[in-house]
Amino acid sequence: MSLATLALIVAVGLCGPLLAWSDRWRVPVVVGELAAGVVVGQTGLGWIDPNQPTLVFLANIGFAMVMFVAGSHVPVRDETLVAGICPALVRLVAVVAAAAMLGLVVAWVFRTGHAALYAVLFASSSAAVVMPVVTSLGLSGPVPARLIPQVAIADAACIVALPLVLEPGHAGRAALGALLVITCAAAVFVLLRLADRRGWLPRWHDKSKDRDFALELRVSLLILLLLAALAQTVQVSIMLAGFCLGLAVAAVGPPRRLARQLFGLTEGLFGPVFFVWLGASLNLRDLGTHPRMIVLGVALAGGALAAHAVAALSGLPLSAALLAAAQLGVPVGAVTVGTQLGVLAPGEGAALLLGALLTVGVSAVAGRRLDAGRHRHA
Repeated sequence: MSLATLALIVAVGLCGPLLAWSDRWRVPVVVGELAAGVVVGQTGLGWIDPNQPTLVFLANIGFAMVMFVAGSHVPVRDETLVAGICPALVRLVAVVAAAAMLGLVVAWVFRTGHAALYAVLFASSSAAVVMPVVTSLGLSGPVPARLIPQVAIADAACIVALPLVLEPGHAGRAALGALLVITCAAAVFVLLRLADRRGWLPRWHDKSKDRDFALELRVSLLILLLLAALAQTVQVSIMLAGFCLGLAVAAVGPPRRLARQLFGLTEGLFGPVFFVWLGASLNLRDLGTHPRMIVLGVALAGGALAAHAVAALSGLPLSAALLAAAQLGVPVGAVTVGTQLGVLAPGEGAALLLGALLTVGVSAVAGRRLDAGRHRHA
């Protein structure tokens, strides 16, 4: 891989911000980055070889960092999260039950044998999508307070469950590996909490800021790489390592400077590299060869929306329930890991992403309807 190829990836990655430029539609940046990867990758011009080892290595770093940032955005310190855990769990039980039934139906109709995978997708929520929508629309009050715990728990639980359902034949090994990674991330949280309470973290932060050492970023990246290496060693997806470390950092409370540095490094380089690589890895020509996969993508979106709509039976507004159906991290992880393991059928990865993008579109509309309803009742 040459510097010219890396420059090309960064350049086409700018399609993400360009497509997301409109304040009206609020298209996630990753949509443009994925589309750019499709154009320059296997489906389109073939300018980028997604199997090139150096590019795969950089994309893995980007995958870990994207999940790290996603985990750090989960509001684990928010009081509404703690207060709403029990009601959220009750709603999630209903959503999971519906997701399991719908997963069986979709897998049977399309003969893919991935009922468990679809059930996890249907039950998942994306805090990385929902939280920015809630924040940008200025939503507040009892409805977001009930919604946030549900999204956070579903996001975390489904990311943990994903490696188990992708390799059901090695579920025991995957479960032990996931437990080891989670335990190490929990140990990191304990150490960070101890250092914070004893005043070490504030002193390190001040010294780093005064001397331009970037210690928080260096140490965070070191721990992330070590956890990712552990995940690879025990044959667990690095998405779990990144997300769990992000949760640990969020629980302690990352300094604003670290948050800005992580955001800049991820969104400026490694995130675009990962999403462009992912788009380049997809061969959408399989959708033309297997048009039923287009129907599968629509069915996956419908299943996710239907499963989350069940939460409206508990009194949650339907718009809020559909907003919680937004998927991103889990489908992206499913495509990335599933492609690496070779467990997805031709075109199935594209179908997973199509379904995810449709849920993101519906969630954006649902968020605006929720905001409009709030103003009508104000």
